[in-house]
Amino acid sequence: MAQGLFNSSIGRKFAMALSAFFLLIFLTQHFFINFLSVVSPPAYDQAQQMQATGLFNDVSHFMGTNPLIQFLMQPILIIGVVYHFVMGIILEVQNKKARGPVGYVKTNASRNSTWMSRNMIWTGLVILAFLGLHFYDFWIPEITHKYIEAAPADTGRYYGELVEKFQDPIRVALYVISFVLLMLHLLHGFQSAFQSVGANHRKYNGFIKAFGKVYAIVIPLGFIFIALYHFFLNK
Repeated sequence: MAQGLFNSSIGRKFAMALSAFFLLIFLTQHFFINFLSVVSPPAYDQAQQMQATGLFNDVSHFMGTNPLIQFLMQPILIIGVVYHFVMGIILEVQNKKARGPVGYVKTNASRNSTWMSRNMIWTGLVILAFLGLHFYDFWIPEITHKYIEAAPADTGRYYGELVEKFQDPIRVALYVISFVLLMLHLLHGFQSAFQSVGANHRKYNGFIKAFGKVYAIVIPLGFIFIALYHFFLNK
């Protein structure tokens, strides 16, 4: 019965919504860790004549060396990302087939749906491309450093690596554009995920919609602020 449910369109939307919630949790956690690079960067310890690690470096080191995170949560995260975007493409193809060749022409798409809802697949694909860049910038060097080069543990390197990446104006521009598109993606996707799991009640819809808008705007703007902060502060 469960297999039949997840083979149906409703079941696929339900599963995609669950993957979206999982990715939202990761996104929130990722934001707060990165924001530590602004509020708790490394500081030079005059007494010890050395650079203190700072909370950002400490937390990053913990996340990068904890076996539970590295060998359980990290693979689950990668699977969740791939599943969410593949399922999004599948559902979009199914929706286009269901609408037929005339699609939105007869129903007047601009009046019956938002730009965000009509372009979720494109904003999603750009976000996926951005994730590829993000993996190239941070995840691949991290894996290389730990498992290929087998370099000794260095709790103070994370902040410097972050700042270095944000010195390239082209890279920073790509980050900003990607997070603007993430904002648009979340403005529709946040509430849609709740509807897909059946959380659709007039008593709570107003709060979910309002909270979704705040989250969709604040978190991407927060990431943009982090990138611009390090770009301009460390010029």
